[in-house]
Amino acid sequence: MANHEFSATVSLKEGMHVQAESRGFIVEMDEPEQLGGTNKAMNPVEMLLTSLGGCLTITISAFSKAAHVDIQDCKVNVTGDLDPEGFLGINKDVRMGFSEIRYSIEIISDSSQEKINKLLQMVENRCPVSDTLKGVAVVKQDVKITQPTS
Repeated sequence: MANHEFSATVSLKEGMHVQAESRGFIVEMDEPEQLGGTNKAMNPVEMLLTSLGGCLTITISAFSKAAHVDIQDCKVNVTGDLDPEGFLGINKDVRMGFSEIRYSIEIISDSSQEKINKLLQMVENRCPVSDTLKGVAVVKQDVKITQPTS
């Protein structure tokens, strides 16, 4: 199967408030007031945690049938530690991104623990966002500067 290219376009709305579009779906991001934003939406690092939780939950749902697990309900709680002094340039010794991300999965199911463990192993091995956060992907930059028209 060939690679699928996923894409998103993010545009500045005002201040730190941005709007992202992908496949016709729109989400907004901003920063909390204490970080200079207007607190109109989740910030990008919260969106990253949301993406991980969403991907884990979807992966659980996608592979539950193959693992013979009947999922009645599922919730993933994701937490990350980030010191804003790195992002803000206050402390050059502080990492700009998360120093640690943790998640807990709550599953309601009458399936056996053995089957649920098999499903969780499949999720650990196949969740694309989790895999990406572990350092598999390469991020490349391309910048285009355009002068404003008068």
